[in-house]
Amino acid sequence: MRHWLKILLDTLLFCAMPSLSVAQLIATPVQQIDLLFAGDIMQHEAQLEMSRLKSGKYSFSYYFKHISSIVKSADISVANLETTIGASGYSGYPSFCAPDSFLYAVKDAGFNVLLYANNHCLDKGRRGALYTLDLLDSLQITHCGVYRNSKERDDRYPLIIEKRGVRVAILNYTYGTNGREVPHPMVVNIIDKEIIAKDIQAAKERKPDAIIACMHWGDEYVSLPPQRIREFSDWLIEQGVNHIIGNHPHVIQPIELRESKTTPDRNLVVYSTGNLVSNMSLRRTDGGIMVAMSLKKILNYTRPANVRYLLTWIAPKSNDGKRDFTIYPATTTLITDWDYAEQKRQQFINDSRSLFNKHNKGNIKEMEIDSVLLNQ
Repeated sequence: MRHWLKILLDTLLFCAMPSLSVAQLIATPVQQIDLLFAGDIMQHEAQLEMSRLKSGKYSFSYYFKHISSIVKSADISVANLETTIGASGYSGYPSFCAPDSFLYAVKDAGFNVLLYANNHCLDKGRRGALYTLDLLDSLQITHCGVYRNSKERDDRYPLIIEKRGVRVAILNYTYGTNGREVPHPMVVNIIDKEIIAKDIQAAKERKPDAIIACMHWGDEYVSLPPQRIREFSDWLIEQGVNHIIGNHPHVIQPIELRESKTTPDRNLVVYSTGNLVSNMSLRRTDGGIMVAMSLKKILNYTRPANVRYLLTWIAPKSNDGKRDFTIYPATTTLITDWDYAEQKRQQFINDSRSLFNKHNKGNIKEMEIDSVLLNQ
């Protein structure tokens, strides 16, 4: 019954479009953009050690060689930059700071939007945050969540991106900054319902085809979102957000493609994308997901389509458990000779599929892509 109701609602929606004949409707082009959302991009001390060259410089480009073709295939590729960038004083946890070449590698991999509102954005204080913002701007990487001052926030936020006739608004907030006070006059987007409601209204006034809220929230290392996060997701959608992408827990959490009971609308909710790259070693922290979706627009109506995800995994380079931090599609066939690596890889896949099979909602498909094919 519900299936036929959805068909009827879709039919009525298109029939209600003013003054359009069937021929005109058929001739109306469908505009489409493809989006991809990846997990946390981190830089621990072990990553610095492994990426240091004999010259003393650093190279991180090899991290992404097995996934960059997927990243570059999307019109908008988004990731969470969970480290500051600096000219010196490089460090890992608890105060992250990476060399310039780290951000160059992220850009070369194909990421063109970086989220910076997270609990590590002020790890090196005002100087570190400003250096990071300056480098992001010099590399022409679109970013949101942290601003030099309130005027810059007013000018740049909500972030509006328009490609191929589809207009997207991106919002970005964090639960906190690890107790560090935001230095005046900088602005960090902190999760606050009153502020977010105003930002959603401001986004609506820009007439986007979709509003996407990217939230740094939740409980670390927990595979299911707590009730407060579920309720906040409901509130965001009630306020007018179309899709929600979460990060921070450092493990993947379920994906929901919610179907409205009264309209043809669909809302994508990704509670946590996990880690794209890090040196975390607890079970389930050695990988993440890249979530892809298309936004299809006909006239003034936009709907998500072809929602899918790719499991990504950071492999040990040998049986001693050390890594070189290369990111692989978890279904890779390149790793066959290391018993320890194969055991860890299969454990990550099994844990992820078990979680998603039990808790995902809606028509969401896994992409099983081999990195061998990606490099041909």
